Amino acid sequence: MSLDAITTRMLPGAPARDAILQGLHTRITAAGSPAIALATVLVGDDAPSQKYVASKHRIAQQIGIQSVQVELPSTCTQEQLDAEVARLAADTSVHGILVQMPLPVHLDAERVLALIPAAKDVDGLTSESMGRLMRGLEGHVGCTPLGVLRLLQHYGIATAGKHAVVVGRSTLVGLPLSVLLARKGIDCTVTLAHSRTANLAEVCRGADILISATGVARSIDASHVSAGATLIDVGISRTEVGIVGDIDADAVMGIAGALTPMPGGTGIMTVACLMENTVNAAVMQGIAL
Repeated sequence: MSLDAITTRMLPGAPARDAILQGLHTRITAAGSPAIALATVLVGDDAPSQKYVASKHRIAQQIGIQSVQVELPSTCTQEQLDAEVARLAADTSVHGILVQMPLPVHLDAERVLALIPAAKDVDGLTSESMGRLMRGLEGHVGCTPLGVLRLLQHYGIATAGKHAVVVGRSTLVGLPLSVLLARKGIDCTVTLAHSRTANLAEVCRGADILISATGVARSIDASHVSAGATLIDVGISRTEVGIVGDIDADAVMGIAGALTPMPGGTGIMTVACLMENTVNAAVMQGIAL
């Protein structure tokens, strides 16, 4: 394919997000608006975390999901936090539980996550949820990996038989996304690359779909991209010029076939996928939808 023949298609997250939320709202309304509840646990007064949690509750209410918010001071003990999460886990009126991360340094996040039943783990972070993903069992996929998949699906990006390269091996994004893309029905051939990958640019150039989730600003440039490839930017970096992604957008324009913007791409998919997981959690717990 000639490079000068390529017009890079932008893949904004908003249309995909809105389609998911509208579909969920329609589904909830058609079922008679059953009581579905999402609980969030926020520890401390971190401003970005407060903002994220507020947006989650606002969107939940807009589509017919009830919201329950638990707020604890940054000085709370492990025992106090554990007790609140255990209470929500036992409450049959609560269908999804999200503990806002990061927690203050004196609190053990793994201990807290272990208290969340897999059916209520709408953030897809617990060991059991990860295990279910690996084994192809019913469960919840992390909101960011799921958001990437939903973006690809919304824009009709073919995945079956395609080579996907995922750069970044975090348990939040890279690892689960690699497994998700390889699942039957999605059917990518997946390469998981990372900071120790030899000849990273060459590996990336072999991708039909290249996804970067390292948080290293503009680390993916034209040398990493084959003509016509779909580029999905998951990394977020705050720089002197504002928020930028892993992908140097200016450098890959006219080479990539498609590109998600940053900001405005994968990041805004996460709340919609949280709502999707919450609705699915309610179904797993006996709500007819």
